[in-house]
Amino acid sequence: MQLLVNGAKEQCAKDATLAELIGHKKLRKDSLVVELNGAIIKQELWATTRLKDGDQLELLSFVGGG
Repeated sequence: MQLLVNGAKEQCAKDATLAELIGHKKLRKDSLVVELNGAIIKQELWATTRLKDGDQLELLSFVGGG
């Protein structure tokens, strides 16, 4: 299936969860905010949130610095 992730088209396995996508992309969970179709998804829901064809995601990582 096809998703729009941070403005770019990406392919994803059918019935994948947010947690699976994040793991596949090797993103750090402790500094990540996920927006799915305009709604922020809490980290405790990532494992049970199934993605659908055409979903739009924004994956935002926060980094510290000076």
